[in-house]
Amino acid sequence: MRLIQFENRQGQRQVGVVNGERIEVLSDVHSTRALALAAIRARRSLAAQIENQARESGPLYCDLLDAGRVLPPLDHDDPAHCLISGTGLTHFGSASTRDKMHQQVEQEESKLTDSMQMFRWGMQGGRPQPGTIGAQPEWFYKGDGSIVVRPGADFPAPDFAEDYGEEPELTGLYVIGDDGLPYRLGFALGNEFSDHVVERKNYLYLAHSKLRFCSFGPELRVGELPAHLAGISRIRRGEQLLWEKEFLSGEENMCHSLENLEYHHFKYTQFLRPGDVHVHFFGTATLSFADGIKAQPGDRFEVSLDAFGEPLCNGISVRQPMITPGGVKQL
Repeated sequence: MRLIQFENRQGQRQVGVVNGERIEVLSDVHSTRALALAAIRARRSLAAQIENQARESGPLYCDLLDAGRVLPPLDHDDPAHCLISGTGLTHFGSASTRDKMHQQVEQEESKLTDSMQMFRWGMQGGRPQPGTIGAQPEWFYKGDGSIVVRPGADFPAPDFAEDYGEEPELTGLYVIGDDGLPYRLGFALGNEFSDHVVERKNYLYLAHSKLRFCSFGPELRVGELPAHLAGISRIRRGEQLLWEKEFLSGEENMCHSLENLEYHHFKYTQFLRPGDVHVHFFGTATLSFADGIKAQPGDRFEVSLDAFGEPLCNGISVRQPMITPGGVKQL
């Protein structure tokens, strides 16, 4: 089962099930978050809550996409209560991709890059027995809900950006229940837009490199994640296909279990505030930057995976600065 959030012609929010050419619109439901909270309170699964809702035939899905009326499949009406985060070095092959940016000449055990050392910890302890604690992954913060752009929209890159790099990933979508516990609704395609040139300068710049806009969707896949997933990441420049490569995900292609990654995020009590939304990027091993590709404003990214329905497409535009040196005022 796959869900979308969208705006109708009157600009009102609605939630729909993807089932053929037309969206099946859920009656009296105006957000995925509200639907999830209703399921939690009724002690039902999300799928059962959806089946319990009345629905009616709605608009053509292709028309919604063409008109830019499809929203991220989960959000919060107050963006400050939607946290965007992620984990890196989680997939087989991700360390070699990262190590190209942080490589040292000597590769003895004592001289391993931080990336390779953390990847080894994941390989050795990232898949513990269920119910036990494994190795901590790399973790990063991207921002709150204000840095999410809807499917089809451009990433507004800052004018000081040195790179416009895509990262095709899966995201886990969560709501914190009234009981203070995290509930996973399902998964969505994501593009965790980053600045790899800044990151390459020094690993301690990783935090800066992640403070960029991102996108996920257009669909939320309800339920468990298949163990093996193979998708395609593309960059188009006008009519030209600039770059294309397969990316793999699912636990068969990961050195950390999903349970371990989720535990090491939600173990922090500040992430368990009832009603909050969390969007967590699970990482990738496939970057065009590692193949020497430099995206530019006007290019279009496309992340596709059959099990997730329609592809996630986004462009790049440059945003003018809101502040200049000396722009902080003394009160």
